[in-house]
Amino acid sequence: MASSSVCTTVLPSVVLTSLQPCSSDRAEQLLHVPVVSSVPRKKESWTLVQHRHICRRKDLPRMVSHPELKQLFCTADAVCFDVDSTVIREEGIDELARFCGVEDAVSEMTRRAMGGAVPFRAALTERLALIQPSREQVQRLLAEHPPHLTPGIRELVSRLQERNVQVFLISGGFRSIVEHVAAKLNIPAANVFANRLKFYFNGEYAGFDETQPTADSGGKGKVIKFLKEKFHFKKIIMIGDGATDMEACPPADVFIGFGGNVIRQQVKDNARWYITDFVELLGDLEE
Repeated sequence: MASSSVCTTVLPSVVLTSLQPCSSDRAEQLLHVPVVSSVPRKKESWTLVQHRHICRRKDLPRMVSHPELKQLFCTADAVCFDVDSTVIREEGIDELARFCGVEDAVSEMTRRAMGGAVPFRAALTERLALIQPSREQVQRLLAEHPPHLTPGIRELVSRLQERNVQVFLISGGFRSIVEHVAAKLNIPAANVFANRLKFYFNGEYAGFDETQPTADSGGKGKVIKFLKEKFHFKKIIMIGDGATDMEACPPADVFIGFGGNVIRQQVKDNARWYITDFVELLGDLEE
C-alpha cells in the first residue's frame, strides 16, 4: 500500500515531555550528552569503546569498593531497571519476531545489539523492518503470550517501594509491552521510558518514534540525566543485562550487571558488580 494514500497515527507524546512540559531549548539541554569523538579500534565493540571513553572523564569520583557500591544501592533515591532479559525473562522484540514468523534472523540481530556489536538504532531499525508488526499482532502477543517476570523481581521492586525508592523501567523495547510489565509490578506508567511503535489507520506497521531517547545507543543515560534534573535525585542505580545498560553509568551512580536470564560476556567482564539472582539484592536491603 502506497504511503501517500494512507494517513498515519502516532501513539501519544513521549513520556519525557509528559513529565514536565518545557521548551525545545530546555528539552535539548536536559537530554544532551557529550558526543564521543574517539573511533573504535578494530574488533572492539562500539558501546564498550564509548563506555571506556565516558569513564575516563576527569570529573568522575574515585573508584569505590564493593561494600561502598552496596551502600550506594541501599541508600539510592531511585533504581532504574532494564526490562528485556532483566525484569522479564524474554527479549520482547524476539518474542514479537517469533509470533510474526521471523524469529531466527531477528534473534541474531538482538544478540549483536545487546552485546554492543552494532549501534542500537541501526539494530532496532533492521529488526523492525523484518518483523513489520501490525497493531493486532502486538495485542495478540500480549494476550496469548504475556511476558514472564524474572524470579525475585516482584519482591525486589516491592521492597524498594516500601523504602520510598522510586522505581523506573528504561527499555529499548516497546512501550505497549513494557507498560504491561509495569502494571504487574505496580510501577506507574509515568515511570516507563521505552520506544513507541507507529501504525497506519488500518493497523499496519508504520515505523517507530525516532524521537525517543531509548531508540539510540546512549539513550538510557539521557533518561537518567533527565531524571536527575527533574527530580533532583542524588543517587540513581541502573540494573540490566546489556551493553546499553552498562553505558548508562555515568550518569547513573552505580551499574549492576544482571545475568539471571542471559549472560552477555562483555557486560560480565566489565561490570564492577554482577549478579545472577535478584535475591542477592534483596539480601543487601535486609542487612
